Amino acid sequence: MRERLWELFVDTTGDLTVETIIIRMAVASLIAGFIYLSYWLSHVGGIYSKKFNVTLLTLTLITTTVMIVIGNNLALSLGMVGALSIVRFRTAIKDSRDTIYIFWAIVAGICCGAGDYRVAGIGSVFVFAGLLAFGRIKNDNRILMIIRTSRANEERVEALLFQRYARKAVLRVKNTTETSAEFIYEISRAVMNRDRKKDQSITDAVYALGNIEYFNIVMQNDDISS
Repeated sequence: MRERLWELFVDTTGDLTVETIIIRMAVASLIAGFIYLSYWLSHVGGIYSKKFNVTLLTLTLITTTVMIVIGNNLALSLGMVGALSIVRFRTAIKDSRDTIYIFWAIVAGICCGAGDYRVAGIGSVFVFAGLLAFGRIKNDNRILMIIRTSRANEERVEALLFQRYARKAVLRVKNTTETSAEFIYEISRAVMNRDRKKDQSITDAVYALGNIEYFNIVMQNDDISS
């Protein structure tokens, strides 16, 4: 029992040869390049960050190195977890797909560091195929129309938007005071593009009502800005 505990807490990765370490790092580099290529392909024309892509590549290699160091050493693994737990990352994720790539890089590094190349390779192929098929889907950006006018125009604004877009313009917010009213309508980008083909623009139609304090058109999507 004492010898078993000694093996768990004291045994290190000394049994790993330099050749084995090089092979694991080489396979990790190959899969990291795979991740790099996938991120570049799925973000073409979108929010592509070369710095973040390089970070993914490096993260795979770092995770592999950590796994090689830890090996089967329980004490070292607990110490490593304690050391990494003090690290705080406050960088905002601008695209929800970036989270997938971060986990992919970490998991691939863990598999390569543990010497399980088959799982790392097959798993990466499936993830690559999935992201290649669906990763280039762009968000259907929504458009917010913000109208501030007098209370006397309240019904006329609602009638105009209903006549112009029917139920495709959704009233999200309506703020009123004794003298003014503010409306926030949401429509899709496709509806807005079709509306531009009409003879009179929505801007001209709104200001034609009179007593309009301001009319703002804001593009809204699901991306998180930093």
